[in-house]
Amino acid sequence: MSHLLLWFSYIFLFRLASSHLVEVPASKKECFFEDLHVNDQMTVTYQVGGGGHLDIDFWISNPDGNAVKKNIRYSTGTASITAEKDGRYEFCFSNQMSSIADKIVSFNVHGVIYVGEGADEVVAPIEREIRALAHGLTSVKDEQEYIVVRERTHRNTAESTNSRVKWWSILQTVVLFSVVAWQVYYLKSFFEVKRVI
Repeated sequence: MSHLLLWFSYIFLFRLASSHLVEVPASKKECFFEDLHVNDQMTVTYQVGGGGHLDIDFWISNPDGNAVKKNIRYSTGTASITAEKDGRYEFCFSNQMSSIADKIVSFNVHGVIYVGEGADEVVAPIEREIRALAHGLTSVKDEQEYIVVRERTHRNTAESTNSRVKWWSILQTVVLFSVVAWQVYYLKSFFEVKRVI
């Protein structure tokens, strides 16, 4: 019965990991928060999916407002913290270095998955396997979301390139017909008979 209860608690805690997509306007920042207790763990994984050079500033602040983790101009990253005291921990995505391009960021927040695991705790082999499976599932989910974001980025790049090629071809066609019309008109003027009366 305890293993069944443990399994359902893992499923419930695994569902606490959620994925979000946010657009960070140029010269702005977007912040989110989690209320944590002492020894709670929080992991944030993120990926910039569009805008500018695909980089963004990221940090996690403790309840005192001090940054405990900081990534400057990364396109993808992972930050994990263990709460040292109770309170509201804030994590922010900053696009203040860009004055033109908005950034699209996909991120996941993972809460505590393994509750009560101490150094001296004896873990049953099935429980260890369930924990390893939960960790593997989280990794696979993160990798799939990364692939989806990269596919979207590459598709947008391909569509943009296709649009540019189309408009460049139209411009070349217009220039070609203009040059042909001018040449016909210019050559026709050579063969005109000019009479002097």
